[in-house]
Amino acid sequence: MKRHTSKTLVKAIAENIQESRRDWLLWFFEREGKANPNNEQYQFWQQGNHPIELWSNNVIDQKMDYIHNNPVKAGWVDEPAHYLYSSARDYAGDKGLIDIII
Repeated sequence: MKRHTSKTLVKAIAENIQESRRDWLLWFFEREGKANPNNEQYQFWQQGNHPIELWSNNVIDQKMDYIHNNPVKAGWVDEPAHYLYSSARDYAGDKGLIDIII
């Protein structure tokens, strides 16, 4: 999954001439890739895999809250629902970019 998505996203960035950060993003991914011998060329995802079993509704809610609050903690938005690319918008009653089944 990570390999497929990283290759697809890097290709999409490389082919999008309207992406103003294209050169910087590709340079950054390539620099990180060279620092890790496990990569062919680019490193898009952080190294490692820490799966968490979603065994109860409480655990699911906890992990979803964590994901929804990441843009807030990063200082990008004041509220989780304000982040355009987050499903938090759907949970707040607004329509998000992707159809979410709640």
